[in-house]
Amino acid sequence: MAKKTSESAGEAAELQDVASAEHAERRRRKTRVGVVASDRSAKTVTVVVRRRVEHPYYGKMTTRTKKYHAHDEKNEYRVGDLVRIVETRPLSKTKRWRVAELLERPA
Repeated sequence: MAKKTSESAGEAAELQDVASAEHAERRRRKTRVGVVASDRSAKTVTVVVRRRVEHPYYGKMTTRTKKYHAHDEKNEYRVGDLVRIVETRPLSKTKRWRVAELLERPA
């Protein structure tokens, strides 16, 4: 009987390790770095994220731009600030990101 209990305890520990690894994988959130383009909305900033992409056939580098609406709880970020945004739960119709930190403020 004791042997069966130790086997089930070992299996339970193994399952718990797998579950915690899946949980950590699921909790990893996407992050982007961009420049605040607009701070006119209450508790919201518009962040422009630019990325360089190589054309699959011709090899030319092009710049792709995307705008994200990010949550700014204290209205502390201004136009031109370089910020890091983090994916979060839906906060409104268009807001799924929040500002995590200020990286650089222009002089």
